[in-house]
Amino acid sequence: QLQLVESGGGLVPPGGSLRLSCVASGFTLGQTAIYWFRQAPGKEREGVACITGGGGTLQADSVKGRFTISRDNAKNTVYLQMTFLKPEDTAVYYCAARARNSHYCSPYDKEADYWGQGTQVTVSS
Repeated sequence: QLQLVESGGGLVPPGGSLRLSCVASGFTLGQTAIYWFRQAPGKEREGVACITGGGGTLQADSVKGRFTISRDNAKNTVYLQMTFLKPEDTAVYYCAARARNSHYCSPYDKEADYWGQGTQVTVSS
């Protein structure tokens, strides 16, 4: 069964850090592009970062230099390390997967084949 389960969200003050995890059950990460998306209240969903099946990573301009996507193949888990968090980073963060054309991804892609349930990140003092 293919399943994505996120964890690690929470409340953090501005300037703080969080690490989100996405356990990708049933997926072969070397053959799957994994994305992190986010959606804030009243706003459209936006891509944050992605990692290709080959391990290449890309981040959206809004988070470049602050967020890092990585993976642990042995744990079948993809991470999003978030640093220097800002109030505008507040959103529900979703993990998503695409098995087709896994050698390619863009943080500006809009669609994926599989989605997790999301985890809330709130940046506030």
